[in-house]
Amino acid sequence: MDYDLFNGDADGIIALLQLRLAEPREAELISGVKRDIKLMSRVQATAGDRLTVLDISMDKNQAALQQALAAGAEVFYCDHHFAGDIPEHPQLTALINEAPEVCTAALINGHLKGQYLAWAVTGAFGDNLAATARTLAKDLDASAEQVDQLQQLGTYINYNGYGPALEDLHFDPCELYRRLYAARDPFEFIASSADFQTLESGYREDMANADGLAAIEADAQTAVFVLPDAPWARRVSGVFSNDLAVDNPARAHAVLTLKDNGNYVVSVRAPMENRQGAADLCMQFPTGGGRAAAAGINDLPADSLDAFVAAFKVAYGA
Repeated sequence: MDYDLFNGDADGIIALLQLRLAEPREAELISGVKRDIKLMSRVQATAGDRLTVLDISMDKNQAALQQALAAGAEVFYCDHHFAGDIPEHPQLTALINEAPEVCTAALINGHLKGQYLAWAVTGAFGDNLAATARTLAKDLDASAEQVDQLQQLGTYINYNGYGPALEDLHFDPCELYRRLYAARDPFEFIASSADFQTLESGYREDMANADGLAAIEADAQTAVFVLPDAPWARRVSGVFSNDLAVDNPARAHAVLTLKDNGNYVVSVRAPMENRQGAADLCMQFPTGGGRAAAAGINDLPADSLDAFVAAFKVAYGA
């Protein structure tokens, strides 16, 4: 049995898209909302199974990975988040790079030697790596306007992945992957798919709700924003964080979204001018993780808010 496991954001979807365009394979798709990353626990692997695992932390899936390898499964694992100890095993191929300017879609692009470069550019834009995306785009036969279209598409795909449950999303990530795969080409999807219009209109409506939102605390080095417990807020938390980082490259940002249990989902973006420290900060708290440039906490208790803000300021304050 073949399994394709991937993060439900733009980077995970587009990493898999490139692989399967180059190496078609009938596989069971396993994904979820962006923060649903312990995906390997959903697979009871047996000898002969092939698992492709993309854009989810190996550290968070270590036990399930060891079980799959012990069972005799073959695992291809590509990611850019904190990995922890990478097992040495003949059945494991690990393509891991935690550098802050790298994303999984870019790693797969290198693995495939640029076969689907337009998709890789889209994925890098979706992961808020505009500089990486534009560097890749130099080898793409596309106008500046077309590159901007890829940036929009990547942003919209990434926006779709945010929310505590699949019901909050416009598209289940597995279904969105299938629709993008059917289009084959990002420009074809942009030009011809009604799904692109759905993503675009949803993004614009939700981001309009966030316009003018003031920080609860802000200085030259850090800013903290709180979004309400509302579907639009859950969907925009990631892309809103990315926009703040781009607009204020010398400042670190934390966006907290109120949950129905009174706790918070946290998105942290390191300063664009120094893309470090986000994972280290978030891993100080239970349910925290991510990568150096962008990380988060899935369930920050309300009574830990002050402790988080204090740690955030220590991490990024002058």
